[in-house]
Amino acid sequence: MLTDKVLVHCSERNASILTLDGVDVMGERLAVEVGELVQRKPNLRKISFVAHSVGGLVARYAIGRLYRPPQGENTDNSHPNGCEEDSRSTICGLEPMNFITVATPHLGSRGNKQVPFLFGVPAFEKLASAVIHLIFRRTGRHLFLNDDDDGKPPLLKRMIEDCDGCYFMSALRSFRRRVAYSNVGYDHIVGWRTSCIRRNSELPKWEDTVDEKYPHIVYEEHCKAYDAEQCEPNSVDGSDCEQLEGELVTGLSRVSWEKVDVSFHCSKQRFAAHSVIQVKDQTAHKEGEDVIRHMIDHFLH
Repeated sequence: MLTDKVLVHCSERNASILTLDGVDVMGERLAVEVGELVQRKPNLRKISFVAHSVGGLVARYAIGRLYRPPQGENTDNSHPNGCEEDSRSTICGLEPMNFITVATPHLGSRGNKQVPFLFGVPAFEKLASAVIHLIFRRTGRHLFLNDDDDGKPPLLKRMIEDCDGCYFMSALRSFRRRVAYSNVGYDHIVGWRTSCIRRNSELPKWEDTVDEKYPHIVYEEHCKAYDAEQCEPNSVDGSDCEQLEGELVTGLSRVSWEKVDVSFHCSKQRFAAHSVIQVKDQTAHKEGEDVIRHMIDHFLH
């Protein structure tokens, strides 16, 4: 269990239809919310993020806004609690610890079977990409990588670099650990590959677990950060979508990740895997409790 010294804050700024405003707008709101919380709680020293689904992208944007370089790089920033900032980078003046995403579409939702309920049918995927903004507005454009703000690359591609005044990758790198929990199947909203940040050829072969404590955790992998040579762009045969997806995988792999693959294939609730993995409802989705227990047991604080 988490100690009583851990303050758990559930974000309230991006509820309901506000989730349609775009990853960047939601990220700005979250950054402001975190900043206000830190000001109200002057004794805070460390910070972690746990985010589900598109919330993981929002959190990645927010930390890019909240990141403060080491003192040697930027001497204008001081700790909000009045303490002298040391030589380490911080998130809103706090020590970054855990950055955890759960069923988050890190590679977007554009084609290549990234949205399972489209059944991998190219015609359906192409149609969805064309009309998604009519349903999910700006957020839909960001997820399907067809946003075009003033001729800039898609937002998710910009978020694998430090750009536009945001330290997206520096912020992600500053955390002690980064973890991606993913459903290997039955998640009809976010595909396995996009949530675990892997190419199709990198998806592991998993087997039913024999771990009684975490019965739905079927595979765990500690992925080291790519070195400079591995991050060099390669010519990739395939569609523009596949090439862009490869760029996102490579960019996000410049930092290390713990990847935890989850399966509810034997569960009565398997068709609600996207919600079960986060126990959205404590009664209806209780079979996902071991995933939350795994998260807590490995939490650094």
